[in-house]
Amino acid sequence: MAVDYAVIVVYLAGMLAMGWWGMRRARSKSEFLVAGRRLGPWMYSGTMAAIVLGGASTIGGVGLGYQYGLSGAWMVFTIGLGLLALSVFFSARIARLKVYTVSEMLDLRYGGRAGVISGVVMWAYTLMLAVTSTIAYATIFDVLFDVNRTVAIILGGTIVVAYSTLGGMWSITITDMVQFVVKTIGVLLLLLPIAVVKAGGFSEMKAKLPTEYFDPLGIGGETIFTCVLIYTFGMLIGQDIWQRVFTARSDSTARWGGTVAGTYCLVYALAGAVIGTAAKVMYPTLPSADAAFATIVKDELPVGVRGLVLAAALAAVMSTSSGALIACATVANNDIWSRLRGVVAKEGEGERDEVKGNRAFILLMGVAVIVIAIALNNVVEALTVAYNLLVGGLLVPILGGLLWRRGTAAGALAAVAVGGASVIGLMAGFGILANEPVYYGLLASLAVYVVVSLATKPTDAAVLTAWRERLAGRGTEEPATPDPVTV
Repeated sequence: MAVDYAVIVVYLAGMLAMGWWGMRRARSKSEFLVAGRRLGPWMYSGTMAAIVLGGASTIGGVGLGYQYGLSGAWMVFTIGLGLLALSVFFSARIARLKVYTVSEMLDLRYGGRAGVISGVVMWAYTLMLAVTSTIAYATIFDVLFDVNRTVAIILGGTIVVAYSTLGGMWSITITDMVQFVVKTIGVLLLLLPIAVVKAGGFSEMKAKLPTEYFDPLGIGGETIFTCVLIYTFGMLIGQDIWQRVFTARSDSTARWGGTVAGTYCLVYALAGAVIGTAAKVMYPTLPSADAAFATIVKDELPVGVRGLVLAAALAAVMSTSSGALIACATVANNDIWSRLRGVVAKEGEGERDEVKGNRAFILLMGVAVIVIAIALNNVVEALTVAYNLLVGGLLVPILGGLLWRRGTAAGALAAVAVGGASVIGLMAGFGILANEPVYYGLLASLAVYVVVSLATKPTDAAVLTAWRERLAGRGTEEPATPDPVTV
């Protein structure tokens, strides 16, 4: 394993070096939080694909393939569909707003009264997303170094917190681009063909497995519908995803770069399912489906390649973890803490001071994420709670604000409150992992949004005019900065 260890150590050292490089670039709030809004299409595509394809998409995607066959691709496939929908229909308008958070968008659209409550819901979602990503380090480092769960979480989490705190979005962008390349080589170009060959090829896989393993709908229609509802719609409104849209240098970059990333996700989904199906042929009686990825890597890959593929899994976890962490810190600082304190940026206030404040919040949230990850046991339940709250509480007011002129601030606040409360109450009644909470919570949010909006005074014409101006990209230019990275 010495060669494999060397590959991993070089990779981790490279991540920290990228953090140090990013620190030298992140000299303003825009640079620190959204990479100066100047990423070109290739870098934008790679980093967007990196953040949405995390440990759940890699290790979990292979596990679903092991359990269900090719239809196990649906979870990651619906993530790709969501990213495609966001990129084609909404990303250009979102990028033109030139804001930093989803709550700022709600304030612009509804007149400044929707920010704090929506910020709390979004903060809870991004916090749990960062926690569940951090817990995944335990699986990978256990394979690598045979360390216990707590040490693994601290080791992986500390590295992510370090480079994220140092350089903000610049560090995360560069590391994500590296992680995208590592994942592409490790999973698509190495693990996928090796797994298929080791399993005897597709003909042997079909001969040894039940026919339902090759049924595209074998996982079940209700499961597919739930994945669409949670993951496809979740991609449309998550702060972690929007914050990447804000990094695009132009409308076309956001639209076409995101389309490329979404298409890549569809390919990655199918690859994970095929790898899992091959693992089922080779190891038909594994104690857990989630062990399929680690088992096939440990037992079937040659020295060096094994290290690179494990680095790919580590890259998948780190990209999602760092993206969720900066999103969580941005929401906590800009949407909650600053508003509760009533702090408004003063004329001439130093940009460097804002960088320090956001850097402090990343460090604070990072420590909290590591502590919660150590204490938390059920990752699936935590992630389900996060996505249920996000979709049930925020989907309707966000998409309603973008698509329906008659929506009002009162309707948006009622939708967030009723949708969020309904989801929580229904999870208590039906169970956290049940499908009903997000179904009925979303319907309740939609009904309340429409009824309250129609029953209350329309949004002020001046607010809507300012909103349309921002959507058109007028009056939102930010000072140019030298030496752009626009690849």
